[in-house]
Amino acid sequence: MPSRPVVLVTGAAKRLGRAIALELGAHGWDVAVHHRRSPAEAEEVVTALETLGARAASFVADLADETACAALVPAVVQRLERIDAVVNNASTFEHDDVATFSYAAMDLHWRANAAPAIVLARALHAHLAGSTKTGCVVNLLDQKLWNPNPDHLSYTLSKAALQAATVVLAQALAPQVRVCGVAPGVTLPSGPMSETEFAAAHRLTPLARSSTPTDVAGAVRYLLSAPAVTGTTLLVDGGQHLSPQPRDVYFLANSETT
Repeated sequence: MPSRPVVLVTGAAKRLGRAIALELGAHGWDVAVHHRRSPAEAEEVVTALETLGARAASFVADLADETACAALVPAVVQRLERIDAVVNNASTFEHDDVATFSYAAMDLHWRANAAPAIVLARALHAHLAGSTKTGCVVNLLDQKLWNPNPDHLSYTLSKAALQAATVVLAQALAPQVRVCGVAPGVTLPSGPMSETEFAAAHRLTPLARSSTPTDVAGAVRYLLSAPAVTGTTLLVDGGQHLSPQPRDVYFLANSETT
């Protein structure tokens, strides 16, 4: 069996998932690079990881499909010969509010943002059961849960479900698997946000800076290596959760730049 631990990072082909994968690959982890429909970008991440000295392989799966999601951990074990951790980073982020909410919007976000994390954590636990090895799951949440506003309602509810699942899974899967969360703030531009609007949004915190991909990736790496930490979430957001806001930061930043 390979000596380096293996971590599955979902949504690892781009953006924050890519940063997390490269951070872990540079610090002793081999990486399963999951993507849904970004094969070229996933292979670029695999190549970058191999340059860092890590073993890596890409895996495609639509995590909203329960069968495909359940097959992902066994596929990683077959290809990389072990799995020690899962980082649930893949996420759907579409805007709605109370006026535009629908069952379909809620179902879309639940299937992408909450249910897969439970299925993958369960699969990791099943893989490790009966051995002396321990594992860890890190769920990517959002500071918005500690600083709520009515924007992105279905997304927020799905992340709230994931935060609750983080606590429940930590109880259910102990002592073999630890389960933790990381809640970033404004980390990368999203949707139609311009670079100017992103810079304004990034400053709307007590520290006058929100999180960077490096900040978030470092927090994930810490939790994977912290044997006494489970069932809790690190807020990595420049203190954004300490400043109540009536709307999503995108809309506030947009008003500052217009």
